[in-house]
Amino acid sequence: MHKKILLMKKIMLLIAVSFMLTNLFSQSITNSKTESTMKLNAGIITDKLAETKAFYTEVLGFGVSFENEFYLLLHTPNHQAELSFLLPNHPTQKTVFQKAFQGQGMYLTIEVEDVDALYQDLKTKNIPIEIELRDEVWGDRHFAIVDPNGVGIDLVRYTAPVGE
Repeated sequence: MHKKILLMKKIMLLIAVSFMLTNLFSQSITNSKTESTMKLNAGIITDKLAETKAFYTEVLGFGVSFENEFYLLLHTPNHQAELSFLLPNHPTQKTVFQKAFQGQGMYLTIEVEDVDALYQDLKTKNIPIEIELRDEVWGDRHFAIVDPNGVGIDLVRYTAPVGE
């Protein structure tokens, strides 16, 4: 009788562990599905599509993923992020996507491996520098420029904060 109770306890424990593992496994699948299907693509509504395309492709080395007469989708050189631009008041778009960006209240941060080399390259191209190359106490080494739409772009290499 004692052996049967012990066997029953083992079976119950095995069933409980199985349920917990199944639940944990299904949560990790759900989380990984959510994580793998979410991708951010920031968009700016502007009538400066040509200037914007030239700036991001010639100055920062972005590539063109897609474009038509009213929409421009660009990607970073390593294809890890995208940025889109849309003409304002386009008849194919709903009201929420028609008002043009007003050139303030937005910035982008682009992390780069060699911020010094990029800084020198942009200086050589006579790109106006909004914030000169510098080190911050919180660890960033960065400088900033502004795109044709008035968007500030912080070009940064993250490092450990000073003193750590």
